[in-house]
Amino acid sequence: MSIADALRGAGAKPAGKRPYFLDAKVERVLAITMSIAQELAVSRQRTDTLERLLLEKGVLSQGEIDAFVPDRAAATERALWNQEYIARILRIVQQENEAVGRPDDIASEDVAVEVGAAS
Repeated sequence: MSIADALRGAGAKPAGKRPYFLDAKVERVLAITMSIAQELAVSRQRTDTLERLLLEKGVLSQGEIDAFVPDRAAATERALWNQEYIARILRIVQQENEAVGRPDDIASEDVAVEVGAAS
């Protein structure tokens, strides 16, 4: 998978305009913050699991984990992951930029109003 493919996939957007329930700027910051929080929570749980298993089985000591320095290949892989991660976190900004080019896109709340009016 190329970097461009990974970045495109990380920012995939559902059809229609994004609904806003708060001020758009507040929602942007909230979306970014919650994306980071979600990523961090998952990473923390997985890291904790791995460290506990490795220490419990005597595979590694705590000092080895703290002293690890990645080789060039691992550093490159981490850099790619970081780019994908930032793309996921800033997904809302990317989607808003794409929406500028689609002014006729219908927002879900507009559909709800139209359906409600037809009832």
